[in-house]
Amino acid sequence: MKRSILSALALCLFAVQALAAEGMVNVRSSHSVNDTADRLESVLKEKGMTVMNRVRHSESAEKAGIELRDTQLLIFGNPKVGSPLMQCQQTVALDLPQKALIWQDEEDVVWVSYNDPQYLVSRHGIEGCDEVIAKVSNALAAFAKAAAGE
Repeated sequence: MKRSILSALALCLFAVQALAAEGMVNVRSSHSVNDTADRLESVLKEKGMTVMNRVRHSESAEKAGIELRDTQLLIFGNPKVGSPLMQCQQTVALDLPQKALIWQDEEDVVWVSYNDPQYLVSRHGIEGCDEVIAKVSNALAAFAKAAAGE
């Protein structure tokens, strides 16, 4: 009984932190956009991922005279994971390499958002790659949690 109450509580807390909408997973961060992006970049590199680019959208907008809340995008991947996914369905390459958006909402809350791998399964009709999808899902969740957490 005690265990099921704790499990239910943990599930509720996770639901508040990570929201999935329209194929996205959003994880609330307790850090600034820049600090969250730095933390994410660091954990990605520690885990052997290649960080291909970091796009500072808000800085680019400012140069164009447009005000945009702090927004950064990290583009990253690992061919050992992405290539097997593309073997299952080549069109998934449209959504690879992976991307994580770190952004500040209108209430000054910072989020880490990324494509839900189940969305990619549906979007591209991926079949027979459950193990790879599970690996990607677990890795993305761990990366976001490490970047957003204490």
